[in-house]
Amino acid sequence: MSSFRHSPSSDHFTKVELGQLLFFDKGLSLDSSVSCASCHKPEFAFSDTVAFSKGFQGRLGLRNAPSVMNMKFRDLMFFDGRAKSLRDQVHFPISDPNEMNLAYEVAIQRIAANPVYAKAIMQLYQTLPNATNVADAIASYEETLESSETPFDRFMSGDTNAISESAKRGRELFLGDKAKCFDCHFGPDFTGDEFRNIGLYNGVTDKDAGRFDVTKDPADLGKFKVPGLRNIGVTGPYMHDGRFKTLEAVIAYYNNPSAFVKQAVNIDPLLTQPLNLSKQEQEDLKNFLLTLTDNRFINR
Repeated sequence: MSSFRHSPSSDHFTKVELGQLLFFDKGLSLDSSVSCASCHKPEFAFSDTVAFSKGFQGRLGLRNAPSVMNMKFRDLMFFDGRAKSLRDQVHFPISDPNEMNLAYEVAIQRIAANPVYAKAIMQLYQTLPNATNVADAIASYEETLESSETPFDRFMSGDTNAISESAKRGRELFLGDKAKCFDCHFGPDFTGDEFRNIGLYNGVTDKDAGRFDVTKDPADLGKFKVPGLRNIGVTGPYMHDGRFKTLEAVIAYYNNPSAFVKQAVNIDPLLTQPLNLSKQEQEDLKNFLLTLTDNRFINR
């Protein structure tokens, strides 16, 4: 008997359709209680609304669940970059004891035991379900979760009224030398795909060493993957540990990191001095960031 609570009924799927079914299917967790979508909620741009998501039997994850939107052109997944690609990423949450807690090979066995899934994979990949084709199907679905219908995109296409005057001032701050945002958040998805230490690690009260846990290179102490900023208006709480509930709090932190974390270790040189943004400038910057959220999530 299939371990899945909800089996698809169609006789034919595309890879994306199959991947979507698997993304939402709780049968990929040990007790069939948690799916990928449990922590990556579609209505919040496939992120979560809490600092640490609840997984198997209510266990909390160790880091904030980021949005999985706009990942098609990203590499080195997770805040620490331990996965080499979107397809390599798939097995980590399934087998993580705090998340879905199901050995990946057992997940494959469950899928193979489901006649509809097995038939779909045979049609699509001309082979039985295996670690590679299951990951490819899920990643194929995740690659469709792109967004570019935002007020900012309309503004860049020539609609000068698409964003407010405050947001326009915020954009200039974002791009300029005073706020320095563009040094790390650039490109179509507002990330350079780099690892940066923004001062949250001190090894005492803040012990998550980030990228260092993967590379063991002291230069990577406290570094985390720079996230993209699309849909930032609905993906809080923010940072790898979800410590900041609002964009106002995030901006206040960047304005003067030393006021939040004492004796930060290996902090990026960009953040060693306060930005000295005024209250109005902080408000303008927030209003610009809000223009990066896709229309489907605005006033939801």
